[in-house]
Amino acid sequence: MYEKKMSNECADTLEDFMIPQEEKQTVKWFLLISYIILIGYDIFYFYLAPTLNIVNREVGLPSHYWILNYLTLFIIVPVSFYLNKIDKHNWVKYVFIFSYLFTALLVDVLTYLGKPDDYFSGNVIEVFLILSLPLFLNTKYFWSVTLGFTIKYLLTGLILSTSYVIMPIILILILSIVSFFLLVRFQGYVRAISNLYDNQLEGIVKGVIATLELKDPYTRGHSERVASYALILAKQVGEFSNEEQKSFYYAALLHDIGKVNIPDHILMKPGRLTKEEFDIIKTHPVVGTEAVKNVEGIKDSICVIRSHHERWDGKGYPDQLKGEDIPLLARVSAVADAFDAMTSSRSYREAMPVEEAYRRIIEGKGSQFDPFLVEEFKKVYPAWVKFHENYQWTKKCEVLKEVDS
Repeated sequence: MYEKKMSNECADTLEDFMIPQEEKQTVKWFLLISYIILIGYDIFYFYLAPTLNIVNREVGLPSHYWILNYLTLFIIVPVSFYLNKIDKHNWVKYVFIFSYLFTALLVDVLTYLGKPDDYFSGNVIEVFLILSLPLFLNTKYFWSVTLGFTIKYLLTGLILSTSYVIMPIILILILSIVSFFLLVRFQGYVRAISNLYDNQLEGIVKGVIATLELKDPYTRGHSERVASYALILAKQVGEFSNEEQKSFYYAALLHDIGKVNIPDHILMKPGRLTKEEFDIIKTHPVVGTEAVKNVEGIKDSICVIRSHHERWDGKGYPDQLKGEDIPLLARVSAVADAFDAMTSSRSYREAMPVEEAYRRIIEGKGSQFDPFLVEEFKKVYPAWVKFHENYQWTKKCEVLKEVDS
């Protein structure tokens, strides 16, 4: 139950469920359609409608409208490319929306300042922008845009001293209510699909782990304990998003998956391994990495599987990485893996007391373990001890040891 709770905590916000590639495609289509609507509306309203006597105004764009609106649209394009390049595509929609709101406010003020009775505003793009809010499945974005439009019209009304803005505000609120119901509905669908995917992935992962642990009953529960310890420490570090924590948890569950390739007589050997046997053991990170490198939901944290036996001083394996060359998630896993290895019974030794394991982790600061993570480990140590004492498989492992003896 505890492990299930820990994995569920990694999925707190719906935005983290979204596939980045899908977000990018949505933003691209959103910008394209927005530009088409903006330019198309201007061509119709400022050029076609006056010639057809649909509206009573001169043909052509006002100079301030042309400069402000289209200069802004031009600038947004390279900014959007840059944000996509640095993998900040989720900012593009905010840049576009708030650039439009600011520009529209300036245009209205410059056009109607001193003549509020002539005030007329509104653009079909605003209807599109409000109704497109559910596409991004982002509640924060929804409220940002809705409040942005409302504030824009309120400021326009105050500056121009006109009450005409009440009608656009009412229309925005009505459209926003419609969008909100669609947003909640879409979020529900995505949440259900995401939960189903997570449950299936977790079930597959734990099934693979169970198969691995049939080879060595003494390591039963090791993967789940390491994943839970590591997730607690990762949360303490505070540098990982919910999506990264979720991927990390699954990768930590599979950190020893490469041991399926280790012969049983080596994996379960009760005595000291020979150099040749230990060399075979050291192949499991590479084998494990190759086995799951293309699995969605894990591949972003594949470094955990490959590098959890690297050491801060560069004397680990398989790549002899040193210091911060070792991925941070792998360094986190190394501390968790070592702690559980020391506090679990194995075929060749008794489990150490948690106090002794704590002391050895501290002694490994700067040699085996990242000094920063050792300091963070001190903070989460009470939580690790509590988890260790309450873990339901601890007693089962002890029973297995007694039966084998």
